Amino acid sequence: MRVLIADDHPFLLAGVQAVLEAAGMEVVAAVADGAGALAGIAEHDPDVVVLDITMPGQDGIAVLETLRDSGDARPVILLTAQLGDVQLLHALRAGVNGILGKQGGSRTLVEAIGIVAQGGQAIAPDLLARADELARRGDTVNGLAGLSPRELVLAKAAGSGLRNRDIAAQMGMTEGAIKVALHRLYDKLGVANRTELALLVRDSQT
Repeated sequence: MRVLIADDHPFLLAGVQAVLEAAGMEVVAAVADGAGALAGIAEHDPDVVVLDITMPGQDGIAVLETLRDSGDARPVILLTAQLGDVQLLHALRAGVNGILGKQGGSRTLVEAIGIVAQGGQAIAPDLLARADELARRGDTVNGLAGLSPRELVLAKAAGSGLRNRDIAAQMGMTEGAIKVALHRLYDKLGVANRTELALLVRDSQT
């Protein structure tokens, strides 16, 4: 089994590599970001790809979507310490094959790679049930339609990657006020962090 792994935490990356090699798998590349993952996939053609869901530049979901948009259907497993509702829905819509918590044991990852390599799905039933409930409710990923004009400016600025300091200068507010306003915005939109906000902003522009 030839596997590519991507994670921006060096210790975790080295640990995953050691676990997989001890299980008899060949780690063809171990990279620290999304751009490196895509380059490694193109160069090494791995059987399975294991991606951290949060990485600098293109995160795990963005890499997954890039692969699927190009017609690449190879198995992809996402590793996550915390998975928000928006991230879960985006990952499933993009055709992820496995989602594993970083707190899980090494045996879980090895087993998941074997499952997805054989065409199976390694996603916990509770995550699938959660996604079904979100889809039925239809109120978690509801775009930016309910925001005030000022909230919309804030959402687009934060979702585009601007730092709080730059947003504060742009909107005539203090950094502290921007931080408070962002957390209120997260609650209003049902997102957990800047990454999920960026996904919503991107969706609203497509």
